[in-house]
Amino acid sequence: MNAEGTLADRLYEAALVPELWTETCERIALEAGSSTASIFTVDGSGNHRYVTTPNIAEAFAQFVQSDTRLDNVRPLRAMQRSPFSFVRVTDLLSAEEFANDAIQRDIIEPHGMQWEAGWAFQEPTGHVIVITLMRAKGLTHFSDEQLARLDLLKPDLARAAYMSSRLAFNEARSMTETLSMLGLPAAVIGDAGRAIAMNPEMETLSPRIRTGAGDRLILEGAGANALLEEAIAHYKAQASPAVQSLPMAGRAGAPPLILHLLPVRRAARDIFSRSMAVLAVTQVGQVGPPDMRVLCGLFDLTPAEARVARGIAMAQTPEMIAASLGISLETARSHLKKIMLKTGTTRQAELVLLLSGLNAPSFSGGRPEP
Repeated sequence: MNAEGTLADRLYEAALVPELWTETCERIALEAGSSTASIFTVDGSGNHRYVTTPNIAEAFAQFVQSDTRLDNVRPLRAMQRSPFSFVRVTDLLSAEEFANDAIQRDIIEPHGMQWEAGWAFQEPTGHVIVITLMRAKGLTHFSDEQLARLDLLKPDLARAAYMSSRLAFNEARSMTETLSMLGLPAAVIGDAGRAIAMNPEMETLSPRIRTGAGDRLILEGAGANALLEEAIAHYKAQASPAVQSLPMAGRAGAPPLILHLLPVRRAARDIFSRSMAVLAVTQVGQVGPPDMRVLCGLFDLTPAEARVARGIAMAQTPEMIAASLGISLETARSHLKKIMLKTGTTRQAELVLLLSGLNAPSFSGGRPEP
């Protein structure tokens, strides 16, 4: 790691100190060979919040105040056609659509930009988070190599953007204020691996999530507890844990939970002194097969693994999945083993219980819900 820290460090720093997002967006653009980088969220009412590089800030201000934001088909198309990777806008719109696109014509091009690529994902509460980058007029379009580099950043981008979106990209002045602003059950894990603060929402989840001897966090279920302990051990060693979204299957009418671990980096330690990580909990419970976009965003599953996971959630056997996907039984079983490792489950029945709660609410685009 260099003296300035890795880009992942900067992402997690900005997640908890949102005033640093402008600089972090510039680092993302530099890493991607892009002219701009922006992150925005869209809720069910069509409200947009965003952070961006300064050179496109005026365009974004115009966009979020105009009716064109309500007819933006990019996020929905990206989630449908490319849920696992960054994609060029020209691969989402037909040639005719691109030529007549109001956002391209009235906002992007007048501000000196020409090419756009991005990735959109939906978190379980239904909000859509979009990461979008642009290249200036006169430059070539985003190459496959550039998109591949961006795909490597997806897990860190997703978690940092999700946490910051819960804070509405506003700066908190204290640990207590941050936990309050999140609006999610949350706890702060100290350098020694102990829970040093938690909000009332987290306390209501006891006994599923509770503190034990020495203020150690204890999760219901051996698999989830082992994953949390492993992640904390990695943080203590200053390493990135293999799993940062930890699943807890539903129990006795209680919905599944997803625990998001966010490392406290750099300037974030000014607010979270002596802290190692923030743990936030998303409650899910939509009935039906899991949404591929949610699977990808939460557990970093590959496209092939996500397809197998969806089959498992629909009560298909590995044999049935292999036949429907046109893969060998050995390959299906190999994917299943990796899925269980990433989700912290030990039995197929446990995996089914977890995945059955990951069907995200519908998202029709920017138009407010009726």
